[in-house]
Amino acid sequence: MARARRTTPKRTTPKRTTAEPATAPAPAAAPRLRARKIGAALARALPEPRCELDFDNGWQLLVATILSAQSTDRTVNRVAPELFGAYPTPAALAAAPLADVERLVHATGFFRNKAKALVEASRELVARHPEEAARSEVPRTLAALCELRGVARKTANLVLGTAYGLPTGFVVDTHVGRVARRLGLTAEEAPEPIEADLCRLFPEREWVAMGHRFVLHGRYQCLAKGPRCASCPLAELCPSAESAPEGSVAARAKAEGALVGARGEESGGGARS
Repeated sequence: MARARRTTPKRTTPKRTTAEPATAPAPAAAPRLRARKIGAALARALPEPRCELDFDNGWQLLVATILSAQSTDRTVNRVAPELFGAYPTPAALAAAPLADVERLVHATGFFRNKAKALVEASRELVARHPEEAARSEVPRTLAALCELRGVARKTANLVLGTAYGLPTGFVVDTHVGRVARRLGLTAEEAPEPIEADLCRLFPEREWVAMGHRFVLHGRYQCLAKGPRCASCPLAELCPSAESAPEGSVAARAKAEGALVGARGEESGGGARS
C-alpha cells in the first residue's frame, strides 16, 4: 500500500486592509503637523506681530515689561513716558528717590514692589554691566538678564526677543498658556513646562514672532471669558471651539488682523501676568 505523501502547509501573508497604514507616523509627527498648521493660520492673520509696549531701547523695554505685570500695556504706555522723562537713563533711575518712583508708577498697580524692582534693577545694571547701561541697553544673555531684580525668564525672553531678535525661548504669559491649552498644544499649567512644549513644537526661528502672535490672539480673540470662536481663524484647528466658524478662513484672518491693529477696541485688551 502506497504511503501518503506529507505536504507542508503553504504560508500566506495576511492582506493589509485600508484601515491599517503601511507605516505609522513618528510619535511627534502629528503634534508638529498641527502646530505647523496653527502657526500658518496665525501668521496669515498676524503677518507682522509686534509687542504692544512702547520703547526706544532695551532698557526701556525692560522697565516697561516689569511695569506691565498685572497691568495693561495701555496703562504702561501712558505711565512710562513720564517716568523716562524724569529718569531717562539707568543711572538716573538707579539714583532716584524710591517715593518719587512709586508716585510715577502708581497707576500700574503693585507700585511699591515695582518701584523697588526698577530702582534696584537699574543699580545692578549700572554696577554689573556699565557699558550696556551707558547706552541704555541690557545684557544680551538670558542668564545675565535674569540676575537683575524683578527679571524672570518670561521678562528676559520678551526683552531679548523683541529688542534684539534673540530667540532665547517662547514668551509664556496667561494669554499664551490659555491659547496653547485650548489648542491642545500642551496640558501643562505652569509657564516653564508650557514653554518647553511650545519650543519643541515650533522651530527656533519662529519663537519670537509666534510668541507675539499667541499673546495677541489670546488678548483680543481667544478671550478668557467669551472667546470669539465664531470669528476665529483657528476654529477648524481648535478642539476647544465653543461655536461653529462663520465665513471663510481668509475673512476671519483679516478680521482678527484688523481687531489687533485697532488694539482691541471692542475688548479693551487685557492685563499681563
